[in-house]
Amino acid sequence: MHIAQPFNIAGVGTAVPECLVTSEELEQTLGLPKGWSEKYSGVRTRYHAEHETNSQLAAQALRQALDRAGLQPKDLNVVISAAATYDYPLPNNSCMIMHELAPEVEGITCLDVDTTCLSFLTGIDYAARLLASGDAQRVAVVSSEIASRGLNPDHKESATLFGDGAAAFILERDPRGQHGLVRQRMQTYPAAAGYTMIRGGGNAKPFRDYPYDPVMHSFHMEGKILLKYGKRILTTFIPEFFADLPLKYDDVDWVLPHQASKTALYLYYKLFPVPEERKLSNLETRGNCIAASLPTLLAEAIQSGNILPGQTCFLVGTAAGLSIGGLLWKI
Repeated sequence: MHIAQPFNIAGVGTAVPECLVTSEELEQTLGLPKGWSEKYSGVRTRYHAEHETNSQLAAQALRQALDRAGLQPKDLNVVISAAATYDYPLPNNSCMIMHELAPEVEGITCLDVDTTCLSFLTGIDYAARLLASGDAQRVAVVSSEIASRGLNPDHKESATLFGDGAAAFILERDPRGQHGLVRQRMQTYPAAAGYTMIRGGGNAKPFRDYPYDPVMHSFHMEGKILLKYGKRILTTFIPEFFADLPLKYDDVDWVLPHQASKTALYLYYKLFPVPEERKLSNLETRGNCIAASLPTLLAEAIQSGNILPGQTCFLVGTAAGLSIGGLLWKI
């Protein structure tokens, strides 16, 4: 199997806020019947940040990854923040991550990518290109998300679905070309852009002219419409992704769909069945952590020994936009 962009994983790390929130607690707060959250969202527990920031969670995850790799912050060439949420409009996320982690370290390139829920896949693709070109020897990709502060409590579906957390991967060049990215693809269907939005807070509807309103300034999605869109584009995207590859979908060791929701995962596995022994999920215990969902799931599976070096992983999901993306990775 040809490795299009070779790299090794030097270290991985994860972080969560201190506050663990059970569905029973949320149901009491939101006035929902007992058992409603787990039944409809599929989430039993999730973490919510009470005092932590995006950059603090990111720095914790990156520090753990550095420790596991036996590295120091100064050993990194590039830090990529791959996330949809952030501490400040300016400066960009990765600058704040390094400010939190090691403000004394100078000269590292700090940049951000944001394709909402697919940001980690985009970040890995960009990191792989930097390594393959020789422009970098060692790159950190960090996804840190705090979704809980952008939720409307009156929108019970999203209020019970999302969680907060962070994950970090440190990638190094692989001169032997035995590990890394086999293929990455992303497609966008902009006619559906308005179905997943936070309408306020940007320059289209600035706070100067539009004071805070929980409807305008909170996450909103048209779930039923998006599921129909997702079903349509998934049915062509995945067959096309594997069409000219020697490794086929049924031969992949592990399939990791974005932990979007209980219904989304059900739809995915109905369209593209996967044996139980090849499935990985943390929706029940983490909720949907936006771009941090997939790297957290992957990192914890690597740390636990479920995913082993040399195995193949197919990461796939959709994102606001509407975008769909997939990444085939030989670990």
